[in-house]
Amino acid sequence: METQESMPTKCEAENQADKEHNSPVRVESTGPWPFISRHLLVWPDGARIILRSRHHRKDLCEVAAEVGLRRCLWMPEQLNWWIGSVFALGALFFMLGSIAVLAPATSKWSFGANTIFFAGSIPFTVAAYLQLFQAANAGAFVAQGKSNPHRTLIFGWRPHEIGWLSCALQFVGTLLFNINTFDAMLPGLDWLQQDLQIWIPDFLGSILFLTSGYLAFIETCHAHWSWQPGSLSWWVTFINFLGCVAFMVSAVFAFVPPSTPVFDAATTSVVFTLIGAACFFVGSLLMLPETAKVDAVK
Repeated sequence: METQESMPTKCEAENQADKEHNSPVRVESTGPWPFISRHLLVWPDGARIILRSRHHRKDLCEVAAEVGLRRCLWMPEQLNWWIGSVFALGALFFMLGSIAVLAPATSKWSFGANTIFFAGSIPFTVAAYLQLFQAANAGAFVAQGKSNPHRTLIFGWRPHEIGWLSCALQFVGTLLFNINTFDAMLPGLDWLQQDLQIWIPDFLGSILFLTSGYLAFIETCHAHWSWQPGSLSWWVTFINFLGCVAFMVSAVFAFVPPSTPVFDAATTSVVFTLIGAACFFVGSLLMLPETAKVDAVK
């Protein structure tokens, strides 16, 4: 286990490179095949540097290493803070919509609940795009340090980079959620129309979310699985991945058959929507202290 205290951060390494003529040597590049998410560099004096793709694309090293809780709650100059805050807002709407459906006192609010879900899908899309924009303009993740693009990119195209690919899939998934939550507000749909206009976009969007969540998770693991409870970034992606799993289960049970099912699949679907939204809410809030503190492990 390598800690931040035993080696310079990426930003410190770049500052040191400006002062010295010698350059660090890459001794290891690792990541979940076929991606590279971590470079290990060694300076001539033996000092080691770890570059991580998530930290690179989110520029996590350019804020103070230790920031108080109050500061974490208000950092509007940081794009990561906006991403976490807006995504948390969308998750909160999905939680409220699920509760509106499940609570007996609101059983007649189906249209109102669907409106809440649609309202929540908008912040999801905004946050997902901000994250994709951030990944597109972070520069290539190379062992020599930052490689910034020559111009501002709207979407970019880096399917070989795990971080960009995760963000791109998530963004497309949110667009599908925009469609299915909007169509859910339409009155008088029969079972086939519900499946075509609501369930299929929901199911496809959930698949994209699940894939995106797994890619983001293994980006922090630098392998297809690892246990890193000391890493805040690992917890952010792990909890969000659990939310993606819950949304996928919800989508499976949201299918509308031509006849009444033997069990209440719709309620099961909403329960898992609530669980997934709660995971997204917690994961999004954890992005705030992640923005204000450099990860200290692997």
